[in-house]
Amino acid sequence: MTSTRSVPVSPFGIRVLLVDDQELVRTGLRRILRARDGFDIVGECGDGDEVVEKVASCAPDIILMDLRMRHIDGITATATVRTLRDPPPVLVLTTFDDDQLLSGALRAGAAGFILKDSPAEALIWAVRAVVRDGAFLDPAVTERVLRGFRRATPEPREPAGSGLTERELDVLRLMARGLTNAEIGSSLFISEVTVKSHVNHIFTKLDLRDRAAAIIYAFENSLVTPFGNQGSSSGRA
Repeated sequence: MTSTRSVPVSPFGIRVLLVDDQELVRTGLRRILRARDGFDIVGECGDGDEVVEKVASCAPDIILMDLRMRHIDGITATATVRTLRDPPPVLVLTTFDDDQLLSGALRAGAAGFILKDSPAEALIWAVRAVVRDGAFLDPAVTERVLRGFRRATPEPREPAGSGLTERELDVLRLMARGLTNAEIGSSLFISEVTVKSHVNHIFTKLDLRDRAAAIIYAFENSLVTPFGNQGSSSGRA
């Protein structure tokens, strides 16, 4: 059984670890994720081989991870982070043409991805969304990435959504469309607490580690498509 990571956000803000081999990029991120907006940059790494030590010393709530670095790339670093006890979520920083790398990052356990040239407000939203709800997939590239991800995935051996109730399937489909718990609750006319309960049941029943894995599962099993159409639940109650 897997569970979501409880993130007790510091009173000084969301604790962020920056991992990018370009000083200019890290400088830009520091300027966007300011203390007055609720962020605390607790550490920086110039390469993926520095991440585990920094996580141990800085205890970040979230890691912003570049994919292309000189020695240890972001995919390898993300996979290593996921082996740690109670690992922080990883939000990948990417360029528009990194589709294959993004698929690898998701498989390695990344909680999502956002384009490096996104507006500052989008980055702030993405960081908060990952800390709050566990995932964020940048809509500018999600369709392409998940279409390619699904092409490279073997057909599932079990029926899609096996073991889930109709309401849990509804929640899973809305998660896969990128809705937060609050937005899912509003859409289904249920409380956010109830949504969180359904999300945890989904993780347990499908043996998924987190929200990003649930989103991938939904696309792999045709519960949603890259174009937003919902798959059939086959009348499962």
